[in-house]
Amino acid sequence: MYQTIIINFPGGIISPGNLYNILVAATKARIQYVRFGLRQQLLIDTTTYNIDIFTVEMDKLRIDYEVDTNNFPNIISSYPAEEIFIRKTWLTEGVYKDILDDIDFKPSVKVNICDSDQSFTPMLTGNINWIASSQSEHYWHLIIRFPKTNVTYEWNQLCYTNHLAEVTKAVETIIKNNPTRFVDNALANGEDLFALLDQENFILKPAENTVSLSSFNLPYYEGLNRYNNRYWLGIYRRDELFSIPFLKKLCQLCLDTKLGQLCCTSWKTIIIKGIDEKDKSLWNALLEEFEINMRHAANELNFQVEDNCNEGLALKSFLVKHLSIDDTRTFGICFGIKTRKKSEVFSSILIQKRHLINLLGVKLFPVYDILCAKDFNPNERTGEIFSRSNPSFLLPEQVRRSIFKFYKYRLNAIKIGKQKQNFQAEEIVIKDGDFLYQCNNCLTVYNERIGEIENNINPGAAFKDLPESYCCVLCEGEKDNFTKIDQSVLQLL
Repeated sequence: MYQTIIINFPGGIISPGNLYNILVAATKARIQYVRFGLRQQLLIDTTTYNIDIFTVEMDKLRIDYEVDTNNFPNIISSYPAEEIFIRKTWLTEGVYKDILDDIDFKPSVKVNICDSDQSFTPMLTGNINWIASSQSEHYWHLIIRFPKTNVTYEWNQLCYTNHLAEVTKAVETIIKNNPTRFVDNALANGEDLFALLDQENFILKPAENTVSLSSFNLPYYEGLNRYNNRYWLGIYRRDELFSIPFLKKLCQLCLDTKLGQLCCTSWKTIIIKGIDEKDKSLWNALLEEFEINMRHAANELNFQVEDNCNEGLALKSFLVKHLSIDDTRTFGICFGIKTRKKSEVFSSILIQKRHLINLLGVKLFPVYDILCAKDFNPNERTGEIFSRSNPSFLLPEQVRRSIFKFYKYRLNAIKIGKQKQNFQAEEIVIKDGDFLYQCNNCLTVYNERIGEIENNINPGAAFKDLPESYCCVLCEGEKDNFTKIDQSVLQLL
């Protein structure tokens, strides 16, 4: 019999020294592999007769853990994406770490801490969801998702960074003390919740606007990649299993090259940031030694599967195979696979398992419903059912049709955006010496005066200020593949 040990890494930030000690303890308990979870935690499966060996070592190291329970869900954050996928924001490494240090208690509800200008880390899969304001530096929006419900409420106040931990604790206490009102209650009311919060003790200010959730655009999150004259390394494992010997050597290499941390992500992967040019060969050697494959297809990387779910992984493999056979485009889509009733996955298109039941209440064979998030944005909580009760042999074709629906929706959004651009362009006065930015692959032009409304880029946004993840709207060419050209060379699009 196997049991699962959960070890939290708040914010997804891991000390290589601490992880190394955990892995040494796992070796003593004859554990060969570990996994990382959707909430940026470490998951270790071991046999019942070996578990005491491991937990005794954890107690010696004074490392908190849970066995087959999740009473204290990990605090997740968008920190792993900071600097490599998120640029030019006030939410820096120091701010993340100050907040995590301030939360000196173990929340019993899910807490998310995220930058608004990203979609790499889910923003609303928590119960207490803090989203950095894009308008007011060091202030945060708060969206509550009441436990065991899909009911959400956005607070009309912004909270100052230094008081975020205190408000988190106060809100959690109110929810815990009033379970019938705020837990597993479809009628839970946000105004009632915040009426119980003593707001005089915190630095707050009214939110002038509701939070703006960024549209989903998943960056390619694996491989050895250059940024700011350094490198970051993302490692994905198809079966979610990371071998103990590999991770031990990885931790040792971090320490040898003076890297004080690594990160785990909500995609069950790890990221190492800040690799120096002189150390690049050492990391390549490590990958070669353990035969770590890189550059998996994007249609495989954009799936989210429940933790410790071999059934979900098998279904993912089945669907990826069919998408690859048909060479189906999946750019911009996040797929989720859900096989359990109370699980939480992040998805634009959700494949949800259930069983057909006959008149006698007996479960028959499994079938799958396909659900689409509102506007296909996985950060949204509402959506619609695309198709019901699909047997497994029909599922790939139905998923493919839901993908076609996504691209039809996106095409309509682009057309609407172009209409708005054309309307705005009528009032634009062209000046000599203005510049455009042209994709070298397909010659598509980015105009700073017009922006790209279909991608939430407002008119006036300078090309240099666009995130490094920006890509051509037509061919998806990278930002570095654009050339600056004089306005007089082309007519305004």
